[in-house]
Amino acid sequence: MGPLIPQEIIGEGWNFFIAFAVGIGFGFVLEQAGFSSSRKLAGVFYGYDAVVLKVFFTAAVTGMLGLLYFSLFDWIDLNLVWVNPTFLWSAIVGGVIMGAGFIIGGFCPGTSVCAAAIGKIDAMVFVGGIFIGIFAFAEMFPILKKFYMSNYLGQVKLSEVLGISQGALAFFVILAAIGMFWVAEIAEKKFPKEEY
Repeated sequence: MGPLIPQEIIGEGWNFFIAFAVGIGFGFVLEQAGFSSSRKLAGVFYGYDAVVLKVFFTAAVTGMLGLLYFSLFDWIDLNLVWVNPTFLWSAIVGGVIMGAGFIIGGFCPGTSVCAAAIGKIDAMVFVGGIFIGIFAFAEMFPILKKFYMSNYLGQVKLSEVLGISQGALAFFVILAAIGMFWVAEIAEKKFPKEEY
């Protein structure tokens, strides 16, 4: 039963190898899907290209259903799956900063590294900006720590917040995905698609 490392099925030393292999695979898939194009990525915000929304929503639903089925067959213990702790205000501010960076630069951190790896100069500048931001945050952390750690909510799960089962949440997320795909199709027809 998984997770494999917490259950000591494989050793902790495999962490970096698995992360490296998954990262290479993820980057390859991003490039093959055309996600190294900042215009394609920004297209979701402007309504002319919803491929990013469809791909990531599909990945989220697939991962969610996979975990639920694995749990159903006792192949994974969901209590051992790590959930990042939530610090509400720093999460909101971080989301606003990342969203603004995404729409201004046309990349998220993963896609910027993917595009930089194939030689796109705008992506290289974006990656440079990421490192500057990381450095600035690390240097300012003593000042920001109180705000960053404020409003701690613990390891929040949406199913627990809503008071419903994980299966019911999965059903509603699938309905939301279908609704988003429908809205995305309407938006793609309404807004002209740029050639790139």
